[in-house]
Amino acid sequence: MDAEIFYVLVGAVVVAAIARWRGWPAPLLVTVVALAASFLPFVPDVEIDGHLLLNLVLPPLLYSAALDVSFVGFKRSLPQIRRLGIWLVLLTALAVGFVAWWIMPSLTLPGALLLGAIVAPPDAVSAAAIGRKLGLPRRIMTVLSGESLINDATSLTLYRVFAAILAGATVSVWGGVGQFLLAVVVGVVIGLVFGILLHQLRMRINDAVVIGTFGLLAPFGAYAIAEHLLGSGVLAVVAMGLYVGFNSPRTDYTTRQQEKPLWLSADLLLESFVFAYIGLQFPRVLRDLGSESVEQILVLSGIVLLVVLLVRPIYIYPTSAWANFQDRKRLERWDRGVENGEFEKRHEKSRRWGQFTADELRTHIVRDQMAGLQLTWKDSAVISWAGMRGVVTLAIALAAADLATLDEEASHAIVVVAFVVTVGTLLLQGSTLPMLIRRLGIEGDVDHDDDQRALAAVREKSREAGKAYLAHKRVEWEAKYGEVDLGVFDAFTKRMTRVEKDADEAQQVEDATARPSYDDLAALSRGWLQVRREILLAERDAGNLDEEVMRELMTAMDAEELALDTRAATRQQGRA
Repeated sequence: MDAEIFYVLVGAVVVAAIARWRGWPAPLLVTVVALAASFLPFVPDVEIDGHLLLNLVLPPLLYSAALDVSFVGFKRSLPQIRRLGIWLVLLTALAVGFVAWWIMPSLTLPGALLLGAIVAPPDAVSAAAIGRKLGLPRRIMTVLSGESLINDATSLTLYRVFAAILAGATVSVWGGVGQFLLAVVVGVVIGLVFGILLHQLRMRINDAVVIGTFGLLAPFGAYAIAEHLLGSGVLAVVAMGLYVGFNSPRTDYTTRQQEKPLWLSADLLLESFVFAYIGLQFPRVLRDLGSESVEQILVLSGIVLLVVLLVRPIYIYPTSAWANFQDRKRLERWDRGVENGEFEKRHEKSRRWGQFTADELRTHIVRDQMAGLQLTWKDSAVISWAGMRGVVTLAIALAAADLATLDEEASHAIVVVAFVVTVGTLLLQGSTLPMLIRRLGIEGDVDHDDDQRALAAVREKSREAGKAYLAHKRVEWEAKYGEVDLGVFDAFTKRMTRVEKDADEAQQVEDATARPSYDDLAALSRGWLQVRREILLAERDAGNLDEEVMRELMTAMDAEELALDTRAATRQQGRA
């Protein structure tokens, strides 16, 4: 089995690499190739316990996805994310459950609802992988990514409840709500504890390899402990990832440079295996169809797939319209508050805190009221059609098939339906989503103008902070060296709005002055980098700069600091 899994991994990564090279959606190509390969006699029949698959694959994939999610955007879009990640999952589970019970009464109502909980959540891997490839606008990706990070917790909690009912336990509605709240609270608390501990290690240990290793282990620990304490392992990993990702810019740059390629490689490996595993389950599905109820199971699979596809837009459009209506009403109340002097009172409070000017406060109020909620009908169309299922659905189905309380026919039906829904949504929605986006005219660079305005504001604040920083350092240098040649600061100021001096330029300035050492000049550059980083963090925390843009700028600054360290190491070796 170990060799078989290795062969599957290698083959999946090769196919994914070809897809990336050709610019094709890797998840779809890997699934299709695996489906075709499952007919070949020499291809291994890979069977993995569903619980083991979840415990090994889900924590690192969720953690990696959470690291890349903008916490500020996640918080602003939380109402929309909550509607999709909790209420839509519950509605889908109930709709599928009652339809499945009506078509196949032998499932029993608890068994049918168990099936509904299994097929309800869109997959985090599918949404992130396909969404990144399509270059969806940031507002849509935030909602999709946020939904996919929390809906698994809802689905797994429903699965536990219905599995307990099947086992003969008496679970009331309030009991189920209590289990869900317990899972949420315990999961989030465990995740934050792990996130805080990991962040403190990242701040105190100056060894990127050790920190990267701890980062690989932490998701498994958070997931396992949260599940052991009856919490949500999914929410634990997500909470940890959001906390660590939000605070990542405060750590040493070497940690970020080590971490990014590490998780990109892990994502490629795990995502490739997940989609290959989905496609290779076809022989097992054929075996399960060997029962006497083959026609009934196939009809059930097709109708459940249809229900899953229809429930999502039927729910999204009216709830989004209602949210937009409520949001406009809140904004109108703010406008009336402005007329009645309420706005000025709030402004006085914020001014005492030293946060915003009146205009800035107004901007923040409008943005906080509107951002994440005002989705257009085109946005809703994309979100409605981006409901691909994945590894969670199939893994839970395989785990449910081993429940002693399910008879053989019900177990076969659950596995077959889960496979049809997973592959059907991946191929049907995943392959047509690009065409839908092109037809609707949704472009991935719609945030360009806002980003440029934010960047212009950041550059202006950086220039002002740079002038203050250089003035302060000039006083220090004059106290240390006496009268300093102004050429040092003039040369540095000219380069303030772009990258730091390269090695030759730095050396020329050093030779020209013959007073400050190279180390002094390097320290000046590092101090200027730190000033710029602090400005970026302040703008991000205030909501003026999108986190994705901030990370791009931070990556450029990390490269500048790496160049400084490399030059310093080269000079040290030359002296030795």
